Amino acid sequence: MSITTDRRSFLHTTSASVLTAVSYSRVLGANERVGVGLIGYGLIGKTHAATFSKIAECQIVAVADCHRKRADQGITAVGGGAKAYQDFRKVLDNKEAQAVIVATPDHWHALMGMMACAAGKDVYVEKPLTLFVREGEWLEKVAARTKRVVQVGTQQRSGLHYHKARELIRSGHLGTITSVRMDAIRNISPGFGNPADGEPPAGMDYDSWLGPAPLRKYNPNRGLYHFRWFWDYSGGQMTNLGAHHLDIVDWYLGLDQLRNVTSIGGRFALRDNGETPDTQDAIFDCGKFTAAFVMREAARGEPSGFGLRFHGTKGTLAIDRRGFKVWADPDILPANMIPGIKEGHPADGPRAVAVTADPKSRTESLEDKTGDSATQYREHAANFLDCIRTRKTPISDLASAQRTAVACHLANQSLRLGRSLRWDNKLQTIPNDADAVKLLLRPYRAPWDRELRALGIELTTG
Repeated sequence: MSITTDRRSFLHTTSASVLTAVSYSRVLGANERVGVGLIGYGLIGKTHAATFSKIAECQIVAVADCHRKRADQGITAVGGGAKAYQDFRKVLDNKEAQAVIVATPDHWHALMGMMACAAGKDVYVEKPLTLFVREGEWLEKVAARTKRVVQVGTQQRSGLHYHKARELIRSGHLGTITSVRMDAIRNISPGFGNPADGEPPAGMDYDSWLGPAPLRKYNPNRGLYHFRWFWDYSGGQMTNLGAHHLDIVDWYLGLDQLRNVTSIGGRFALRDNGETPDTQDAIFDCGKFTAAFVMREAARGEPSGFGLRFHGTKGTLAIDRRGFKVWADPDILPANMIPGIKEGHPADGPRAVAVTADPKSRTESLEDKTGDSATQYREHAANFLDCIRTRKTPISDLASAQRTAVACHLANQSLRLGRSLRWDNKLQTIPNDADAVKLLLRPYRAPWDRELRALGIELTTG
């Protein structure tokens, strides 16, 4: 089977937004470079600096990071000429920036995204989209009201081989998909240690780093990079790597029928001051198929090779950022698959059906090795810049990112509460579970709670 997809074609097939006269006047001319402000120069911010600065249609005009040394490093990384800030709000005030990239710790994503939209900026926001469920709803409302383009950093959607695999699955190449399996497995035992609380690094505005999160003493493991393992700022590997897997599940099959999530696990082996689980098993009931996520941080075992697998009635497709592979199932008669059928069952039991030829395959086996992470980042950035000009919906839109985030957050809530959670997609709530509903929302620390009110967001319970 030959599947061909033109890059320019699939990056421009999303629906266009309706433009008002005011928003139309903001659309850039075909030959004008887009001024972009980068907020956050951590590991992913560093990747975005390298990616966007190499695109001719883009110019990074500002870099902000509450750690001054990192902001200065970001300026060097983009070739100089940009302005360095410690306060991200100065990027929002910078008229040279038509768009911003939010590459901060997770607890800042939604609020910065909303503030950027309100400031008239189009937004590229890193995944996970949110820290809790209601944030995604808020960001969707603000983006719609301000008519801003928002691209979410699930760059796998811009990989050509991911598009090929999607076409295969949707065309029925695997038959009916009944099961999806995802994993994120490594061994980092005994963990990252137990450093004492202390002073933040020189040049770091720690209060700004905390932002809307609760006030805590500075700890090296709570800060740079390792924030991912603390509930105040992130959701562990469920929202870090699980979000990438579930985003593809949503794109291929849809998470709009999610109705139940069950998750178990804990921090069983790592001996450090982290909080999120080192072992987690989550099951997502998606109506017509199930999806399972297995995460291990302290037991690698035999690597599977692919972290995401779609199982259908004709075969299995496994995929990662390097490529995909399809294994075809043999078309064996059901009767001949019964255990013990070759030896024969006792009287009146099932009998094997005689066949004269080897079984055919139910579908065609395939392999694609064209994937490249750097290309996926570049094409995702290009899609965002294209949508700024055309006002089309980006390939990683807010609605899909919110569905993915909801699934991740429900898995973590299920684990922490110790019970399954039923999800009502229509009402966007957890029926008949007041304790779980409360976890759909978290308070913002002052003064950032006032920013929410300024954006027209009403803080209600759950």
